[in-house]
Amino acid sequence: MAEATIFANQTQTLEPFKGVKKVTIEEYFSSGHRTCQGCESALVMKLMVKAAGPRTIVLGSTGCMYVANTTYYSTPWVVPWMHTQLGSSGSAALGTAAGLKALMKKGKMKAEPINVIAFCGDGGGADMGLGAISATLTHKEYNSLILLYDNESYANTDIQLSGLTPYGAHTTFSPPGTVKRIIHTRWKKNVAGMLAAGHPECRYVATVCASYAVEMMNRVRKALTIPGPTFIHSLDPCPKGWDYDPMLSHELGELAIETGIFPLYEVEDGVVKYYGKTKAIVDGRKRKPVREYLLKQGRFAHFTEEDLAYFQAKVDEMWEKWEMPGVVAFRKQPGAVPSVN
Repeated sequence: MAEATIFANQTQTLEPFKGVKKVTIEEYFSSGHRTCQGCESALVMKLMVKAAGPRTIVLGSTGCMYVANTTYYSTPWVVPWMHTQLGSSGSAALGTAAGLKALMKKGKMKAEPINVIAFCGDGGGADMGLGAISATLTHKEYNSLILLYDNESYANTDIQLSGLTPYGAHTTFSPPGTVKRIIHTRWKKNVAGMLAAGHPECRYVATVCASYAVEMMNRVRKALTIPGPTFIHSLDPCPKGWDYDPMLSHELGELAIETGIFPLYEVEDGVVKYYGKTKAIVDGRKRKPVREYLLKQGRFAHFTEEDLAYFQAKVDEMWEKWEMPGVVAFRKQPGAVPSVN
């Protein structure tokens, strides 16, 4: 019983990978899935669980990564995996972490740190599942990681508009017309900033992109070593939903960062820290024009020069007028000066 109490809220020790050659070769998300060619979300699943290691339980809420990964009698998951409802990733994470803690406390199972990861898509993370995630992030006594894989649509049910769909994008709910060219006129939610700002018991929130695989895996490893609930927001290019050649997935992920549309940062104990190419931008590197990113995707093929200029102005505003990552309540990293062009 004493041993169980000691392990009750401890996490695993997961040192960061020092370069790609130091990444472990073991796979816990392997063959057997049926995702699209060039699917970045499948890569996120593979890297996420590779970073976590074998002592991990994965909980998947309804979405394209549930449907494509668990066709009857077929699954790529090597670690224990459970399906949960679309809006329940947060509840599943909290319940599983609490259940493990109770079983260890009662001596019903070996007391050891076990990773609990719940993943969710746009609907599960930014829309209907947001309330459950918010609740989980207030329970500091239970260790869990919630990862939002953001492909900017409801890709499970034929590319409908979500709260994370970017301004002006062509979806099945927002097709451009001859009378009204831009149907979707709302700006994308700032989910990571919102959750970091409003949940003081959550010690770690980060944004990642699988185009930078080692950096992404190291954020997952860090999140799993910090006690309590943590949250990661991943931007995932989607060949079907974004309408591009699958070979461009990696390049589009890089362009999202280099244009400043999706900044890479982490908030640890209330301190904002930029990393990767976003840090270079914060330190003065010029951002690439958003047109280089937008015009490689068919969902923006209807954009005029006026639309491109509006999109660029909104991104400029985010960098020039926001206190990055868009919420002023955070303390800045000592020595960091987020003054940008």
